[in-house]
Amino acid sequence: MKHFPYTLILFRFLCAPVMLWLGYFYHTQYRKLIVVLLFLGLLSDVLDGIIARKQNISSAKMRRLDSQTDMIFWLSAGFTAWFIWPQVISENSIVIWILLSMEASCYLVSILKFGRETCAHAYLSKFWGITLLAAFTDLILNGNAGFLFYFCLCAGIVSHFDRILITLILPKWQHDVPSAYHAYLIRKGKPFKKFMLFNS
Repeated sequence: MKHFPYTLILFRFLCAPVMLWLGYFYHTQYRKLIVVLLFLGLLSDVLDGIIARKQNISSAKMRRLDSQTDMIFWLSAGFTAWFIWPQVISENSIVIWILLSMEASCYLVSILKFGRETCAHAYLSKFWGITLLAAFTDLILNGNAGFLFYFCLCAGIVSHFDRILITLILPKWQHDVPSAYHAYLIRKGKPFKKFMLFNS
């Protein structure tokens, strides 16, 4: 059971090439299966951290692996959506590039300051993950880039600002920082309690 959190991370990692393969070769034929993989991937993301903490095996290495797997998983979902609905993605390319640039900025700021990538697992990042699931579900199933799509993009921008602030405020690199406010508490040496459900 000690390896189960790593199994969940591996499962999410393996979902990425499967989604890409289905989207590239079959386009709209297996849209429902791709959405199922999206749901299972997000569920695995929620469970791996919770289980690791209950087993007292959570570590910086595991959290970094989890973060990088998340990035691969959601980028793969984006490319899959592009394979299925290329015109829709092209029509919204500017805002997508803005969001991708902000993601790159989060990594750049963290690497420049701490010499390693960001790994905050912040509350707003968790919320953004939920909006990503909703937006990709609507996009992949229906080819729709409507309210859910743009709400997801807005949530992503806010989330990335929060992650950049966390990095700038923290005195040293740390994983699992719930928000910029909590980074401030860490800087001041003040304790706070984390909620297990959000600390996954």
